[in-house]
Amino acid sequence: MTLGIEPKGVDLVVEPTKRSKEDLELVSRAIAHYKATGEKLSVPHPKSKRSKTKKELITKP
Repeated sequence: MTLGIEPKGVDLVVEPTKRSKEDLELVSRAIAHYKATGEKLSVPHPKSKRSKTKKELITKP
């Protein structure tokens, strides 16, 4: 694994994500299920928000 090099004038900051109590319980349940059965727990993925298109991001004065 290599480190990414930031372009001049760009400062990339990666912060930890915040997890809700439900998220932590789901992870604990998945780990316990895997240890007990050896199978991965199938969970639904949360729906992500649609990202804005480039045209939507450009604002005109």
